[in-house]
Amino acid sequence: MTDPKQKLTAAAVEAAGLSGWHHAGDTIRAEFATGDFNTGLRLVTLIGESADEANHHPDVTLTYPAVSVTLSSHDVGGVTSRDIDLARTITGHATSLGVPAGEE
Repeated sequence: MTDPKQKLTAAAVEAAGLSGWHHAGDTIRAEFATGDFNTGLRLVTLIGESADEANHHPDVTLTYPAVSVTLSSHDVGGVTSRDIDLARTITGHATSLGVPAGEE
């Protein structure tokens, strides 16, 4: 996964081994069961900071008691290494808050 502008195949997305993330069409998605609104808000803040740093912005939905995240590289119409990298970062943030990615 070296070219950040190359759309990945479904097999390449699966091979990335993103625990809790699901490949759906031209996106990858995860839901994080935060358990409470404050933890969800903290996770969203961390996601926003990392997204700005990476200049790659996911769709994020904060509800009580979960955060849903959808990643896609709109410029290439699918999932790229940028999405995989940001998904790993987001999973790391969730883990640091004690929130594993769950099933959608």
